[in-house]
Parts: sequence; structure tokens; C-alpha cells
Amino acid sequence: MYELLTLPDERLRQVSQPITTFDAKLHAFAADLEAAMLAGAGGVGIAAPQLGVLQRLIIVDCSLGLHKNKNHGRLIMVNPEIIEHDGEVLGREGCLSVPEWVGTVPRARRITVRYQGLNGQAHELSTKAFEARVIQHETDHLDGILFIDKVVSTKDLIRRMEQ
Repeated sequence: MYELLTLPDERLRQVSQPITTFDAKLHAFAADLEAAMLAGAGGVGIAAPQLGVLQRLIIVDCSLGLHKNKNHGRLIMVNPEIIEHDGEVLGREGCLSVPEWVGTVPRARRITVRYQGLNGQAHELSTKAFEARVIQHETDHLDGILFIDKVVSTKDLIRRMEQ
């Protein structure tokens, strides 16, 4: 089993490599990645680097928890690349790898993302609102970028309440 990395682990700051082999090992890791996301409090997305695997794989599921707004359900995205973005909106973000903090981050309102499925098949998806935010957040992880790097102001970082 993999351990969820949290700050200040430097592996969260490394750039992930493209996936070129679509095999049973990738499928098994995707299942472990999804299990880690579901085990996290309120997690609606996760990226492979958060488990210390520097590969370009994310999972997003905005149908979970309180976020049951219009979305595409469970998305497993291999080698995702945002190819179009439009507008800007501010929104509050948190992260499984930065569990003590939330902050306001500017993100594109609408995006189009190109990615591959677990078997290598090509996909393109356009989305907006919360789902677009989550995809942008998770693809940032693939480049070693955390939401705290993009907050409007460090004064805006808010410590989460003890649960």
C-alpha cells in the first residue's frame, strides 16, 4: 500500500513523467490511487505524485460528498493536458497533501482537457465550474505545483478547524 504524502515532503514538488505503458500494473495503481482518494476526508481528486509515484495520472470524481453538482462522474485521466481555458473565477481550495490549510485560488472557469484512459484510448472533455477547478488542481500536482503556490494572498490561507 502507498502512503499519502504531505508537506513538507519534497516529492510533491517534482515533475511527473508521461505514462507510456498501459498494463495491469497501471490498472492496479489506479485502484490504489482511488482508494487513497476515497479514504481522505472530502477528497474529490488525487494525483499520482501524492502517493510518491511520479507519473502523469489523476483521478477526479466531483459526484462525491457535498459536490454533487453537474459533472462527468468518476474520471481516470492518464497524461492529462489542459488545451483550452476561458475566464477566471476565485474559489476556496484544500488538498489531501496540505491537510491543515485552505485558501482562495484563481482558476479558469472553463477548460478543455485532452487525456488517455487506462487502456491508452484518447479522450477530450470540456467542463466548467467545480469540476474544472478540481482538474486544474490535480494537473498542477503533476508539475510539482500545490494550491498554496497559487493562493491570492498568503494572508488568505486559513487553518482548518480541528475535527
